[in-house]
Amino acid sequence: MPKDENSKLIAGNKKAYHDFFIEETYECGISLMGTEVKSLREGRANLKDSYAIVKNEEVFLLGFHISPYSHGNIMNHDPERTRKLLMHKREIKRLHGLLTQKGYTLVPTKVYFKEGRVKVELGLAKGKKNYDVRETVKEKEAQREIQRATRERQKG
Repeated sequence: MPKDENSKLIAGNKKAYHDFFIEETYECGISLMGTEVKSLREGRANLKDSYAIVKNEEVFLLGFHISPYSHGNIMNHDPERTRKLLMHKREIKRLHGLLTQKGYTLVPTKVYFKEGRVKVELGLAKGKKNYDVRETVKEKEAQREIQRATRERQKG
């Protein structure tokens, strides 16, 4: 996601970076209803257990929870409905080829507004084993220790 003033983060998926190796990322649009957009503007979304699939040369996002709009009526949306993602055909075909390989999946990492439109950042992910997760945690702890030590040394 570009760091400019025109984009605003709605929801992030830190669990995806914890459970998967993210090899590539793709920015795509998402097909939404009006009450879903209003609910996203309130920041009421959860990416935790969501994933994407390629079906009939189209990409769909499953498990993405958008809470019902607070001021909605009986025409409010279903919070867990399947949503279509908007990507170029050649990107979809490339992803389909990569997903047929063993161990790859599509995981949404971020949902954000970019110039007034809702965008989803998909990550092409390969699952981590338990020992990979432990190794990542050890590396992060080591980095924190190094940062603490340098801060204390700079203070005097």
